[in-house]
Amino acid sequence: MPFEEFMRLALYHAEGFFGGGRLRSEQAGDFLTSPEVSPLFGATLAQYVAAEHRRIGDPFAFCDVGAGSGSLLRSLLDSYPVDAYAVDASPAAREAIASFLPSGRIGKSLDDFSAARRGVVLANELIDNLPMAVAQRVDGTWRERWVDIDGDGFVFVDRAARPEVRAWLDEHASDVQDGGWVEAQIEAGAWLRRAIDHLEAGSIVIIDYGDTSEGLLPRRADGTLRTYRAHHLGPHPLDEPGETDITADVNFTALKKVGVQAGAEVRLLRQDDFLTELGMRDHLSQLRHSELGATRAGDEMERIRIRSLKTEVETLLHPRGLGDFRVLTIRIQGTNAQRLTSNR
Repeated sequence: MPFEEFMRLALYHAEGFFGGGRLRSEQAGDFLTSPEVSPLFGATLAQYVAAEHRRIGDPFAFCDVGAGSGSLLRSLLDSYPVDAYAVDASPAAREAIASFLPSGRIGKSLDDFSAARRGVVLANELIDNLPMAVAQRVDGTWRERWVDIDGDGFVFVDRAARPEVRAWLDEHASDVQDGGWVEAQIEAGAWLRRAIDHLEAGSIVIIDYGDTSEGLLPRRADGTLRTYRAHHLGPHPLDEPGETDITADVNFTALKKVGVQAGAEVRLLRQDDFLTELGMRDHLSQLRHSELGATRAGDEMERIRIRSLKTEVETLLHPRGLGDFRVLTIRIQGTNAQRLTSNR
């Protein structure tokens, strides 16, 4: 089968990594995202949501797609109460979110919420888990790697690249040298097109690890496909399906093009720059000042509390860690009908 079908089953089947009964995005799980690092992540994103609310007015809603444990949604709503919805493929995640959000506002797909068509759609570390094809450049041509059974295990097998995969690779990975591996993220673009079509006004915010096509070139010798389990790199992606998170670096050049073609206003920033624009570095400066004040006052417990908050913020902004994530904002100026007319 094509690798994207293997990945879909391994992650989203009822017995898959996200389809089972375990909550993955928590300290006791397999990975932590920025919202689990600090509630200040959601509180800072609330500033962006508030600005979009002021820009487009009511009706207005916020939708967290791939909401995980709900930590981002909870902290954002604590800072900026707004009409909110959550989407996640994981039953365990939906159960966790139901502890503070009505069940009618929790779904498996953005299409479940016809009312939430004006506002902000957020996808934090979602795109890297969408099924993708895998290909290698061989003698100047693209060869896909499908999955087959060999004895008791799975192996990659060689196939000619399908036309749609070859077209994506030629457009977004044409400079990759022989031997290079590329993850063709066709489904990511399809998801974004559906999200844009869903939204009449507002914006889509995609936060993930990855880079532009050019920025990803140095990583193509071995490709970026990998697994995670228990907060560490896991085994080969074919070795333990359903037991590990399968992921790859997101190609943001391909996603930007989808936004541009839709007539939207598109920006790509690093996460540290995005959070700085929203005031997080100012907050960090305030924490440093407060920590100094607590030290001078001899209030050790307060100093420890503030130091913990300061460390969380520094982690979110670290230039070689979470700060190096990318943030793609796709701002939609009006209704779909208006955008279609303006693009003619």
